[in-house]
Amino acid sequence: MRIAKVRGTVVSTQKEPSLRGVKLLLLQLVDEQGGLLPEYEVAADSVGAGVDEWVLVSRGSAARQILGNEQRPVDAAVVAIIDTIYVEDRLIYSKKNQV
Repeated sequence: MRIAKVRGTVVSTQKEPSLRGVKLLLLQLVDEQGGLLPEYEVAADSVGAGVDEWVLVSRGSAARQILGNEQRPVDAAVVAIIDTIYVEDRLIYSKKNQV
């Protein structure tokens, strides 16, 4: 799993029928210090995340373990909205402190 920040949404009028009704998010990956990496990824949203929220992303075959994704062509899925991250007793991120 990886940590990422939701940067936007991806809208597609033509897509694989199994993806109809699936919200797609554009994510920017985050490093262990909380810095934004120059890496982006599109993921299916299974928890209702919004722009600027930090999320936990499940990748690969684990993304298809989510109920309803078993037959969908997804290799990344948002599985949690992050409240806080601590690394070695240091606060890296707190949703409560975001403006």
